[in-house]
This record gives sequence, C-alpha cells and structure tokens, in this order.
Amino acid sequence: MIVLGVDPGTAKLGYGIVERTGSRLRAVVFGCLETSPDTALPERLLAIHRLLSDLLALHAPDLVAIERLFFSRNVQTAMAVGQARGVILLAAAEAGVPVREATPSEIKSAVAGHGAADKSQVARMVQVALDMPELPKPDDAADALAAAIWAAHRERAGEVARSAVEDRAAAAPIARGVSPFDRAVREAIAAERVADAGRSRA
Repeated sequence: MIVLGVDPGTAKLGYGIVERTGSRLRAVVFGCLETSPDTALPERLLAIHRLLSDLLALHAPDLVAIERLFFSRNVQTAMAVGQARGVILLAAAEAGVPVREATPSEIKSAVAGHGAADKSQVARMVQVALDMPELPKPDDAADALAAAIWAAHRERAGEVARSAVEDRAAAAPIARGVSPFDRAVREAIAAERVADAGRSRA
C-alpha cells in the first residue's frame, strides 16, 4: 500500500509518501512546497494543484491522508488551510484516489503516543517509524509523513474506514436507502405540489 500524506497550507504545503509492505513502513519521497506571498492566491492554489496532480500521477498512491480542518483562533490561517485542503481534495477526486482525514491530535496520538506531542517529538517518532537515517525536515514534511503513517496503520484489507461523523460527507459519504423519514418527506412534497397545482387552477 502506498499513502500520500499532506500537511495543507497555502504558504507551505508538506507532502510525504509512505509505502507499507506487511508491517514495514518506508518513506518514498517527502518535501515541502513553498509559495511566495507576492504571488496571487489563484496562482498559489494552481501550484498546489499541479504538485498534487504530479505526485498522484507519478506514485499512484492507494490513499491520500490529510489533516482535517480544525478550529483556529486565527481566521486568516484557517481560511488559508481550508483553501489548500479544497485543492488537495479536488486533485484526489480527479485522480480517483480515496481520502482519509484525521485531526492533528489523532495523527499525533497514532505516531507519538499522545495528542499533545510537539513538532520535534512527531518528527523523531516519524524517523523511528520509517527507519530514517535523519530527522525528516522541514516540519511540514514530517507532519505529512505522520499523516501517511496514521493512514497506513489504520487501513486494513477488507475494511471500509470511515471518517468522523461530522466529516463523512467529504471523505466517505453515508450510503442511504429509502428510510421511513425519506419516504414521509417525499410524500409531503408530492402532496404540496398537488395542492399548489389545484390552487393555480382555481
């Protein structure tokens, strides 16, 4: 299994590809795309899309792992991360690659053992998990590798991994049949249309 992990951002976007063979994990490639603040936002987002499209085409990952957008006191930062996430999700959808999402604390817990781990602790545990000779740098790339490690460990053959309920619509929509509620809504809409048609003829 090959997983592309992404640490989203418009100024800096970390990426890391991890391959899982049995229980062994290894880093394939990792790095960080930096875009200039002097560049217009549409062009920065285009650069992100091009990078993701190239990585998806070159390495053909089975999954894309990405940090879920979480509450931030800095609205500008949250907006930038959200815009980058949208481009990443689009690139994954275009390539037909499933997406797995997790909060930063979920990823930290899976890699470092606790959700409050700092960046140096995460980088160190990523180095250990992937048997790397040196710490992965920069931090954005280490975070992306951590996301890939989380997804690689979480995914198992024959199992359908689901996102948290609040984010299922983005990554794993809930399949629904015709429930009694759905049927009642449809019947109410149909009855309202008949009543409207009767009033318009009167």
